Amino acid sequence: MVNAISISKVVKGVINNDLSLQDALSRKYANYTAIARLIKPKVEKDLGRKVNFDSLITSVKRIKPRYQSEEGGIESVLGRSVVNVRTDVAKLNLDKSKRALESARNILATYQEEFLQVSESYSAITMIFDQKLLEEIHKKFNDDDILDEQSDLAAIIVHSPKEIVRTPGVVLTIYTKIAENHVNIEDTVSCFTDTIVVIRMDDVARTFSSLTDLISECRGKAKKGRGVIPK
Repeated sequence: MVNAISISKVVKGVINNDLSLQDALSRKYANYTAIARLIKPKVEKDLGRKVNFDSLITSVKRIKPRYQSEEGGIESVLGRSVVNVRTDVAKLNLDKSKRALESARNILATYQEEFLQVSESYSAITMIFDQKLLEEIHKKFNDDDILDEQSDLAAIIVHSPKEIVRTPGVVLTIYTKIAENHVNIEDTVSCFTDTIVVIRMDDVARTFSSLTDLISECRGKAKKGRGVIPK
């Protein structure tokens, strides 16, 4: 009994740290044997001993993953989200220097009415904006400031309720859905309740369709579970 309890505890910990496994178990498309086989090395490492495979499968079947809480879970948040598309978008990746930062701030102040997103990391600045501004914005930087430049992109904007801020796994679910369609995410940024994903123009149709299907599915489940979708 002690061994069984120990295995169950470790299995629960492993699955609680993997949202993709929680998703598979919660939406009932998981293959228990395949999951047990996948997590077996990790479980054995954490336990410090070999485990019986049948016991491992049983432990996986008993798991109730934390995929959706009573209120405000992933499906509830996505069910109240909307998707918009911004086509003809360009992107500049810039070396993060004092000069480039000052230029980026000036551009933000100048083009407040335009679609323009600026994010920065430890070593780079990324600017995403309407393609019609590319030539004009490019002139604001020296050639040695620019690390990469891309055009013919589109921005998929998922606007969600404020619960997204404290609901783990929502953004991962969006990314996973896009990846399932073999679409490469060129860039992404999260701005409060908006999740912005930049993709190639050629991938817009199937990405938009897959995300709207995901949202419709979540709305259907929310209606079935609670009668109405909360506002």
